[in-house]
Amino acid sequence: MTEDMEMQTLDPIEVLRSHSLPALVRDEIARNIVGGALGPGDKLNEADWAARMKVSRGPVREAFRALEQAGLLRTEKNRGVFVRTVSLAEAEEIYAVRAALEEAACRMLAARIDAGQVARLREHLDAMSDALAAQDHDAYTRVNVAFHEAIVAASGNGKLLDTYRRLVCELSLFRRAALSAHAQAMQQSLAEHRAIVTALASRDPERAAVLMRAHVEGGQRRARAAYRESSMQAPARDASAVPINKRA
Repeated sequence: MTEDMEMQTLDPIEVLRSHSLPALVRDEIARNIVGGALGPGDKLNEADWAARMKVSRGPVREAFRALEQAGLLRTEKNRGVFVRTVSLAEAEEIYAVRAALEEAACRMLAARIDAGQVARLREHLDAMSDALAAQDHDAYTRVNVAFHEAIVAASGNGKLLDTYRRLVCELSLFRRAALSAHAQAMQQSLAEHRAIVTALASRDPERAAVLMRAHVEGGQRRARAAYRESSMQAPARDASAVPINKRA
């Protein structure tokens, strides 16, 4: 039997399953990293994740490789797979690219935004306001990420969105402390978000772009300050020093 004939005899459902399982595992691990359940330096155990996702080790191994290519994981020979640590220098570079992307997204969206899109952005604002009132830093971070992705997604440029998502995933490894360190940072962040939505709703692309760049740069300054403050309060943790038996 030829290879082509063998492919034709495969169950289509099995083909779909074999191709989708690594993506499902990858997305679940990425969700845990972005959401903060897995932090920089944490070790991922292949067997544990296979059991958790009720799959064989093959899809987990593929997911690990994909996430390493995406910049979220790193593999250390004879030690295993770890959540990657993003340095201050790397974060500065990511912020610079992110600012340019979101500035462009605001210009695109302001020219085409409709009432439904404005309403959805305002729902995010309400959710951020509720999180701020409850002093729920994790909830605020989640909605904050969703708000920015909603703007980029609504811009209508798929390539921009793909690039943005990768950057945000990498940046999540660095910036979580920036908002959780100071409640005042959340208040400032929310005020900036409101101003951006007002500019977008007014279909003012230049003002929306200027406000977005200022907002991203402000977040960069807050993240940098939080990073330096945490570095002064405790010795920097060498990711390679994470205990080998630490598992997600």
